[in-house]
Amino acid sequence: MTQIFDNPADFADEALDGFVAANRGYVARVDGGVVRSTEVPAGQVALVVGGGSGHYPAFAGLVGPGLATASACGNMFASPAAGQVYRVAKAANAGGGVLLSYGNYAGDVLHFGQAQLRLNAEGIETRTVLVTDDIASAPLGEIDKRRGIAGDLTVFKIAGAAAEAGLILDDVERLAIRANYRTRSLGVAFDGCTLPGASEPLFHVPAGQMSLGLGIHGEPGISEHPMPTASELAEILVSRLLADKPDDAGRRVVAILNGLGTVKYDELFLLFGKIEKLLVAAGLTVVEPECGELVTSLDMSGLSLTLLWLDDELEQYWAAPADTPAFRKGNLAPGARRELAGPAADVAADVEHPTAAAADLGRQAVSVLGQVRDVVVEHEEELGRLDAIAGDGDHGIGMRRGVDAAVAAGQAAAGDGGASAARVLTAAGEAWSERAGGTSGALWGSAVIAAGLALGNRDSYSGEDAAAAVTAFVNAITELGKAEPGDKTMVDALLPFRDTFLTAFDGGAPVGAALAAAADAAMAAAEQTAGLRPLKGRARPLAEKSLGHPDPGAVSFALIAARVSAHLDSDAGTTHIDLPSAHPGLAQQGAKA
Repeated sequence: MTQIFDNPADFADEALDGFVAANRGYVARVDGGVVRSTEVPAGQVALVVGGGSGHYPAFAGLVGPGLATASACGNMFASPAAGQVYRVAKAANAGGGVLLSYGNYAGDVLHFGQAQLRLNAEGIETRTVLVTDDIASAPLGEIDKRRGIAGDLTVFKIAGAAAEAGLILDDVERLAIRANYRTRSLGVAFDGCTLPGASEPLFHVPAGQMSLGLGIHGEPGISEHPMPTASELAEILVSRLLADKPDDAGRRVVAILNGLGTVKYDELFLLFGKIEKLLVAAGLTVVEPECGELVTSLDMSGLSLTLLWLDDELEQYWAAPADTPAFRKGNLAPGARRELAGPAADVAADVEHPTAAAADLGRQAVSVLGQVRDVVVEHEEELGRLDAIAGDGDHGIGMRRGVDAAVAAGQAAAGDGGASAARVLTAAGEAWSERAGGTSGALWGSAVIAAGLALGNRDSYSGEDAAAAVTAFVNAITELGKAEPGDKTMVDALLPFRDTFLTAFDGGAPVGAALAAAADAAMAAAEQTAGLRPLKGRARPLAEKSLGHPDPGAVSFALIAARVSAHLDSDAGTTHIDLPSAHPGLAQQGAKA
């Protein structure tokens, strides 16, 4: 899986382009993902699904009549940016409203949520149904905190069929919610997956062991067990799912045995035979099951079992025809091809007339962005390894993608004639969010934009403007991310940075000195996150694994704060950075910054 590429950073985009080239009868490329290439009846509800790349057939492979109308496609294991979701949903809208549906992950919730607000503000009625089927990620009493894995398929299929039948948005949403509540999944892994360009898998399972409760983003399982026989594995999966069944469960179930990447079909068939016998012995009737690769995780060695407890209405829509590149059921007449609208007519550019002071600050903003890129590049690999301890390992590469795009966009915005810091940082923030994806991309992009808008295009600047930019940067992250101190996120380093800066500045310290003190406070706070358990994001289900290791988001922010402080304060010289002692590799590199 990781051998065929030119540039790993372009893997997701180039794979999606190739997918479209191979499936033009089903899908067409739009900015941010794919939409159906066949006609959608006017007034039909548009089901827009999506998430990070690396899970094929999910998500683009499920676009077609009887299933999804469109898919927003992020980078590898990273949420699509809000702008991507918005553009895909706009292209998919047929006048009947939009239902967004996706797995319950922090980055997806943030980006799809931002897109939903924008669509509703423009008069396109938009709803959301999160998929929360993974029983290993939270107890039954906290089902709303569970993440979405292969249960995506049952929710998408029910909602897509209901939309295809002409039901209104209220009813499509109602059925999707019911399908999600009646769906339960549990996965196992025998070894980890490898991101394109990486030299090692995100994690390994010890020889002779099986990891129970894995996530589709490469998160390791919550516990390890001796490798079972096929019969023992079937018993583990079935018994745990039946113990978690919904309150109104009936006797008819859809069973989906899903391969995650390298478990071959013959093995899946063997296991499914044993699973079906156990379900029948439990008094259940298995209805139109699926066995194969449906929601994968690159080249992970693993599988998952999903059960959907049916009622008459859900069974009707599960059995309804569908025709997509990767999922076909029943018979549908071929749809007529449609011509998608091209780019909107060019409009006059929003010409800015920056003041001399604003243009000077804009040039400085471009320089600062370059420093941020340099420190991220230096620590990219170590940040990824730190993130892989209890996450999906993409923090380093995601930050790198984001800041590379931000620097290019900032430089383009400044051009030869110069631009204000507001123009430079707005362009940089939008690019960061679009390219990086995920929670980190959304938060950093929004924060950079907020700081730029706080600086504006003024005749002169003072320390108060710097304080306003710091405050705006922090507020954007706390308001969008909803994290609290102690949740083990970037906020645990961010708030001490803000508070220390404002205290020092209000006490009469110059901006450079206040920044230096704030950067020191951020680094100390990042180190202290090693003693916290994560309460937000993908690391939450693996809280114990995270103990003793600092949060990668807090660490990356502290690194950036130190580099920016050293760059802006000409008297600071070279800043020595003491990184968390639990990671001597990071500490050694940190001294360079």
